[in-house]
Amino acid sequence: MTAGLKTIIYPVKDIARAKALFTALLGIEPYADEAYYVGFKDAGQDVGLDPNGHAKGMTGPVPYWHVSDIKSTLAGLLAAGAEPLQEVQDVGGGRLIASVKDADGNLIGILQDAPSE
Repeated sequence: MTAGLKTIIYPVKDIARAKALFTALLGIEPYADEAYYVGFKDAGQDVGLDPNGHAKGMTGPVPYWHVSDIKSTLAGLLAAGAEPLQEVQDVGGGRLIASVKDADGNLIGILQDAPSE
């Protein structure tokens, strides 16, 4: 089961330029502004900019499904024929992400937030 699509990450070549564009589009400043990632929160949606995305195999924006158990979800996707792109990785604060490619070349991201305390 998922909590839906709540995150989309764009691979970008020029993070400063992309940050300016999304700041203009969303009308807000980013909540995360690092050399390796810029993140915005708008209307319940998390929008990220990843300057290393192209090197990770991202060919366009990747939607991330929020799941409660990333390892079992990833195993299920792989068993169903998905090709792994990014293994489970902690991207900070206990947030875990992974991504796969389906048989049609579509990129699918999965994300598990750290348990609430």
